[in-house]
Amino acid sequence: MSTIATTSPFTGRWTADREHSTVQAGVRHMGVGSFRTTFEDVTARLTQRPDGGLSLAGHVSVASIAIHTPAEFRAHVVEGEGFFAAARHPEITFASSDVRLAQDGTADVHGELTIKGITHPIAAQGTYAGPVEDIYGRLRGALNLTAVIDRRAFGLTWQAPLPGGGEVVSWDVELQVHLEIVQEND
Repeated sequence: MSTIATTSPFTGRWTADREHSTVQAGVRHMGVGSFRTTFEDVTARLTQRPDGGLSLAGHVSVASIAIHTPAEFRAHVVEGEGFFAAARHPEITFASSDVRLAQDGTADVHGELTIKGITHPIAAQGTYAGPVEDIYGRLRGALNLTAVIDRRAFGLTWQAPLPGGGEVVSWDVELQVHLEIVQEND
């Protein structure tokens, strides 16, 4: 199903500016705090389809996760079977042909998220801005989206109990996506 705004502000094809786009994942940690990390290698494209609707597709490299110390923990998250198993599943991907941009600046995106080769539908909400002309004479805009997933659904099953009860890392993961997009020249 695809619903489009009366006039989409984004025509043609738009590519994420890799220096100014991020994907973050956040979880409750030790039952009291929060832990956030960023995937630093983000690729995405927003495309206007012939029917006027918008499609969004992108991926992040699992190995680009911003966990640097200790090295053993980073390796466990990137390569561990209870986490990403990046040797077999090096990318997290997203694809949507249902991008709704309302005139009030809100965005609603429904698509499919694939982690570790497991695909599930996902809905994300947020805002968009632009397009505006940047200092290089190109049109630029942004999409800011948030979604919550249960990591177990994607095979991210590592867990440890806390001594007083509870879990070290929450099952719910908040995903925050900021895409600064630039119109491609045809």
